[in-house]
Amino acid sequence: MTKSKALFTFLALLLFISSTYAQKVKVDYKSNIISVDGKEIAKVVKIKDKENFGLTSTFELLSLSGEKLIIAVVATDFTSEDGNADFYYRFSFLPTKQTGIFSLGKLSTEKNFVKLIGESGMVVDNMLDEAKVNEFLAKKGKNPKVEISYDLVRRNQMGKALIKDQTKEIDQGNVIIGMFEHIGRTPDMDTYRFKLPSGLVVATASFSGGNEGKNFRVSTNKDRVTRTIPMKTGYGKVFAASEGMDSNRYALEFIAHWLINNGYL
Repeated sequence: MTKSKALFTFLALLLFISSTYAQKVKVDYKSNIISVDGKEIAKVVKIKDKENFGLTSTFELLSLSGEKLIIAVVATDFTSEDGNADFYYRFSFLPTKQTGIFSLGKLSTEKNFVKLIGESGMVVDNMLDEAKVNEFLAKKGKNPKVEISYDLVRRNQMGKALIKDQTKEIDQGNVIIGMFEHIGRTPDMDTYRFKLPSGLVVATASFSGGNEGKNFRVSTNKDRVTRTIPMKTGYGKVFAASEGMDSNRYALEFIAHWLINNGYL
């Protein structure tokens, strides 16, 4: 390597190191005031969430002049991965009318919030810098899985589930608790969708062999799990002469019972 190339490489490395250090800022937090590199930029208001018995909090970011800039609340509609030590928070950026999902550690959540805000550089002269907000959303925003939560239809769960072929409804104890829909057929496989009366899809099941099938594969939306379940219907084929009957009705009743017994329907 020539001396000129070596010098160029050294200068480029020095410039990279300098720019890396220049991007790092010192964030301090005292008496609810965030300071970046010794300059006060904003104030944090912490509000304990009564509905969670104070185990979580809502954070409001105010400018030094008192204008509300950001509201961060726990996003309960998302599911955490196993072992995840973070909460998902929904940030509402009030001046720019934007929202985003971010993760904050369950330990020292307030300090995590302060660190995110301070290092983002988006609070400039008592205001939110829109370009910095966009950059923050792009770099730090999360896209977690949605947690599907729903209430089952109230009824006597001891009764037998019955398939109503004409209306595609599922009855238990003279109460309509769900519906089914045939959504696909191949030479070897039938696929059905199961829903609450409200239309919310709770599961999708596929099986081969009709009522004589050995097992079915079911995906439940509540917990996003797919599993294979042994199937024993105790019945044979439903012949075309049985007017209005779904040819897989005994398999459907078995699957409906499985969904009921496991709290999905």
